[in-house]
Amino acid sequence: MNWRKSTYSDGGEGDTCVEIAKSVTHIAIRDSKAPARATLSVPAPSFAAFIEGIKRHPRPGV
Repeated sequence: MNWRKSTYSDGGEGDTCVEIAKSVTHIAIRDSKAPARATLSVPAPSFAAFIEGIKRHPRPGV
């Protein structure tokens, strides 16, 4: 899989975020601090809806 790290990653090593990898039907998500551990896989349309929800309703101060 081709993993991509968030552009919002912070910290000296850039390891305090999540990474995602796309397939045709799913999005895989993993912790960048522990990439060898388990990943979460969700249908691509569900992930897209999640991201759109975040954009519409951002949490103040985050």
